[in-house]
Parts: sequence; C-alpha cells; structure tokens
Amino acid sequence: MSRIAEVFAKGKAFIPFITCGDPDLETTEAAVRAMAENGADLIELGIPFSDPTAEGPVIQGANIRALAGGVTTDRIFALVRKLRRDVTVPLVFMTYANVVFSYGTERFVRTCAEIGLDGLILPDVPFEEKEEFAAVCRGYGLDFISLIAPTSKNRISMIAREAEGFVYVVSSLGVTGARREIATDVEKMVKLVKEQKEIPCAIGFGISTPEQAAAMAAVSDGVIVGSAIVDMMARYGKEAPPHVGAFVKEMKDRIRKENGSMECPGNERSGKD
Repeated sequence: MSRIAEVFAKGKAFIPFITCGDPDLETTEAAVRAMAENGADLIELGIPFSDPTAEGPVIQGANIRALAGGVTTDRIFALVRKLRRDVTVPLVFMTYANVVFSYGTERFVRTCAEIGLDGLILPDVPFEEKEEFAAVCRGYGLDFISLIAPTSKNRISMIAREAEGFVYVVSSLGVTGARREIATDVEKMVKLVKEQKEIPCAIGFGISTPEQAAAMAAVSDGVIVGSAIVDMMARYGKEAPPHVGAFVKEMKDRIRKENGSMECPGNERSGKD
C-alpha cells in the first residue's frame, strides 16, 4: 500500500499546502516540520511559477516573492532531501506543466521519486493531455493526482475512472483563495467519483476555517487548505512556523472531533513502502 493510500485508510485527512521559498526555503522547511508534527496527514509543496493561472492573489503573491528570492526547482529538490531525513508524511508537489517541461519531464519525475515524493499535481493540465505526465509518473511509482471542478460535469466519471492516489475536488469556481461560504454541491461531485472508482476524494479551494474544514470532511475523505496558510506565511514571515503548526493542529483536531478520524500517521515511520 502506498503512503497516500495509508493516509486515507486511517481516517479523514488534513492536507495543508505551502508555497516553497516564501519568505525563504529555511522558513518553508521549518513550517513543513511544524505541519507534520501537528497532524498534517499529507503535505502539498508548491513549486513557484511565474504565471500560476489557478491561483488567487494570495498564492500568486507568494509565487512572485519566492521567485524574486531566487528559488529554483533544484533548490526545492534539495529542501525535500533534507525534509525526508525525518519527515515521513506523504509529500506531493503542486506546480505547473511548464515547470516540469522546462526541467525535462522524465528528469523531473525521476528526481521526485529519488528524493521521496509521493505524487504530482498539475492544475493546468487537462484530462485529455494528462497521459504524457501520468505515464512517466507511473513508471517511477508516483501518483499523478487528478482534479475535478464544478465545471467538469459529465467529465467527472471519465476522470474518476483513471484517477490515481486521490481525487482533488475543487470546491469553487475561479481561482484559489479563502471564501466565506462553499456553495458548490461537493457532496454530489464526490458521489459521482465514488460511483466510478473507490478512490479517496479530498476537497480544496476556499477552505479557511475549522468549521468549513469539518463540514467538507463530513462529505469527503479529506480537506485541503492552502491560501489561509500561505497568507499566514506572508503575515508572519520568518516567525510563521509556530503559527502554522497551531493552525494545522486546530484544523486537524476539529476534523477528528466531528468526523471520527483515527490518530494521524505522524512521523513514526521512515522510508517509502
């Protein structure tokens, strides 16, 4: 069983996202460790890109600051190598197709496998074009994570049948960013996926409070939170990691309390299964 599958087998998952390199990679490293120590079940690491089309102003700003600070894909790979000395929760890269293309798709994916990544999310790659990435990922044992959105409609079943790892359910139209209310019928979207394949579904985009997280976890297998954490990194800068850790703990505790999650995987194991 893969590390990603193990996470969802243990209960409702809390999945935080962070943009690598904002304000710097040392702070990113400390924040990731704080997340893992405080209940994060899987962590999404954002590789900055100059034109992050799926992102709202909070994550766009983080991308711009990280790139201006000299962050590169190779430096992020080096960060993951350091993290993998003791952080054992699954790690997934989220970035854009051009980042992978410019590095060389096979070289990128091979390096991901070598340093202990578990999956890859490319939000700008449509289902019809995913195979050129997904096939390489399969060859190196990485899950290529599919996304479904409210606009996917009749394509949800098709996407679900070929999904790997987990399905990223986009809760809202538009770009990332905190929202007061999640109005989309995400429960119906999850049901459509499950009718095609028994694969975990995690809901993201717009979730920023413990109440929203608990509500979304009630109708899915996990919750993804990004902009609220990236905003915290921007506000606190180098002092952000303890605040991020406390936020992750609050979110995970609320999900566990209201949805009966088992104990989080934590850092008790090392190495890939």
